[in-house]
Amino acid sequence: MNRRQFLQTTAAAGTAAWTARSASQVSGANDRLRVALIGCGARGTVDARNMRGTPDDFQAVAPDNYHGGNLDPRLKEPRNVEIAALCDVNGSRIAAARKWAPQAAVYNDFRKLLSDRTIDAAIIATPDPWHAQMLILACEAGKDVYLEKPVMYRLTEAKAMREAVRRTKRIVQIGTQHRSADHIAEAARIVQSGKLGEVKFVRVWNYMSWMGGAPVPDGDPPADLDWDAWLGPSPKVPFNRSRLNYRSWMDYTNGIISDFGNHRFDSVHQIMGVEKPLGVSSSAAKTGRQKAGDIFDFQQATYEYPSFILSYEASVYNGHGLGGRTEGMRYYGARGADDRPHGMAFYGTEATLFVDRIGMELYPESHGMAPPVERMHRNEDEPTPLHARYFVDCVRSRKEPSANIEVGVRATAVACMGNVAAWTGRKLKWDDESWQFPGDHEANRFLFREYRKPWDLVKFT
Repeated sequence: MNRRQFLQTTAAAGTAAWTARSASQVSGANDRLRVALIGCGARGTVDARNMRGTPDDFQAVAPDNYHGGNLDPRLKEPRNVEIAALCDVNGSRIAAARKWAPQAAVYNDFRKLLSDRTIDAAIIATPDPWHAQMLILACEAGKDVYLEKPVMYRLTEAKAMREAVRRTKRIVQIGTQHRSADHIAEAARIVQSGKLGEVKFVRVWNYMSWMGGAPVPDGDPPADLDWDAWLGPSPKVPFNRSRLNYRSWMDYTNGIISDFGNHRFDSVHQIMGVEKPLGVSSSAAKTGRQKAGDIFDFQQATYEYPSFILSYEASVYNGHGLGGRTEGMRYYGARGADDRPHGMAFYGTEATLFVDRIGMELYPESHGMAPPVERMHRNEDEPTPLHARYFVDCVRSRKEPSANIEVGVRATAVACMGNVAAWTGRKLKWDDESWQFPGDHEANRFLFREYRKPWDLVKFT
C-alpha cells in the first residue's frame, strides 16, 4: 500500500485498526491526539500547525504552496489534533507560539513535559545536538515522536536511537518530507524500472547566498532566555545573538550538507533503492567572508555506492545552482528567473531525470541507439503538510512510517560521513556492520562529541 492509498483508507475508515496504548489514550481518528512541541522556532511551528491542520494553520504556514490555492483533498479530513504543550528555553519563542496555541501548557524543561502522561506524541524541533537524547527519553516516556532532521549530530548516536525506538515500540517519523511526495515515489519507479537505462552517476546540489548575518559582539543573554540550557550538551561559550541562528554554527549543526543535503540523500536512497555508501571523499572551505558563523561556504563530496557514484555540492556563496529551466515549471527555493538552487539529477544511458521537492523533468538522451524516451515534466505541491498528516495517521493506526528511524539515520549518516572525510582530508571507507571507518583511528575520533555536563542525560558508547 502506498502513502496515498494509506491516507485514503484511514480517512474512509475513520478509526485506527488497533493500538498498543491503554484505552485512556488515543485509539482512533475520533479521539483527540494531544501533541507537544519541543522547540518553538520556525520549523517547529510549521510542523505543529500542519499537524493540527485547521484552515487557519494552512493559511499561516503555507499560503502559496498549492496549485491555484486549492488544498489537497487528503488534507481536508478532520485531524482532531490538539497542540497541548509547548516547550522552549527561549521565552520569546514561547510567547510567539502561544498566539496560535493559547490553551497549551508551557514548559521550559522538556523532561517535565515528557512526564505529563496526558501527552500522546512530541514534535522535536531543536538544535541537532539535542536530538538523540530527546528522542530516547521521549520514547522511554511512552511518547510517539516526530523528529526533525538531521536525525543525529554524530554517527555514534544512531545505534542507541534505533535501539530505543525498537525497544519501546514507539511510532517515530523523521521530518524528511520528500518521503510523502508522490512525484518522488514516481521517480523511484521510473529509475528502478530501467526507463533511464543504466544510472551510474547521480548529482545532488544545494546552492544559496543567504546563510549567516553580519558578525555581532558577545553580550548578555536576554532575561527570558536560559542560555546554559539552550547550549545544553554543546560546548560552553559566551552568549552571542548570532548563535540563535544555529544553522550557521558547527557547534549545533553539520552545515549545509546535513541541513539541506539530508533530504536529498534520503531521496537518492529511495529513488535508487539503496541504503548506504561504501566510501567517501570530500573537500570543503570557509572563505573568510564577514558573516557570523563557521559552517563551510563550499563543500563537494563524492560517495561510492555499489552500483553508482554520487556527487554532492553545497554553496552559501552563490545561489544559482544548476541553471536551466522549463517554461511554466516551479522550482524549489528559486529566487530569480533562471536559478535552480536545489535538486537531484539521475544520469542514465537513455535519459536524465531532474528532481526537486516540488517537481521533476525527464530529458531523453539523443544518441540514436534506442527509441527515444518521451520528454516529461510535472509539478506538485510542497509535501510538508501531507507528511504531518501521515504521522498523525501512523500514530493512530500504529503503522510504521515510511520515513522511519532507520531511513532517517541512513540519510543523516551520509552527511556525517562527508564531513569526516573533509575534516581528515582523505578518502574514507565505511563499514556498516561496525558502524565505523575500519582501522582508521583519526576518522573514528569524529564519531562522537562528548556531551557537556550536566546535560549528558543519556550515555552513549
